[in-house]
Amino acid sequence: MSSEKVHAHSVGVRWSDFDMYGHMMNANYIELAQEARLAFAMDHFYKQGLELIAFVRHLDVDYVRPLKWDGKNSTVTVETAVVRLGNTSFTTRQEIKDGAGNVTCVVTCTQVVIDKVTQAPRPVSEEEKKIITENALVKLDA
Repeated sequence: MSSEKVHAHSVGVRWSDFDMYGHMMNANYIELAQEARLAFAMDHFYKQGLELIAFVRHLDVDYVRPLKWDGKNSTVTVETAVVRLGNTSFTTRQEIKDGAGNVTCVVTCTQVVIDKVTQAPRPVSEEEKKIITENALVKLDA
């Protein structure tokens, strides 16, 4: 995903993230994606003074190619961009890339915005919609 709308975040990997064959274990891709989504929220919402609370509603994970431990590369890059905006939710698409820039996994994540007090879904605010649409890969109806 090459675009100024893409949030790139470097995430460290450890040898324990890999199985005995040197391949990243499936669940660890989800952890990498989660760490990058938190960095995306920090950079785009929290640093603007917005306390966005969003819970994961749905994950779709496409394991494109094995991410192999080579003993040299201790980081991957996770690129995150918004691809959909709903009334109470938004969806991100994330590409996890190895050290050579190859896409190893694509994670699509729908998150529901939650009210801090009631813990129930709430509408996405106008301020949040503005940030989300500014960071969207596609045109969104806000």
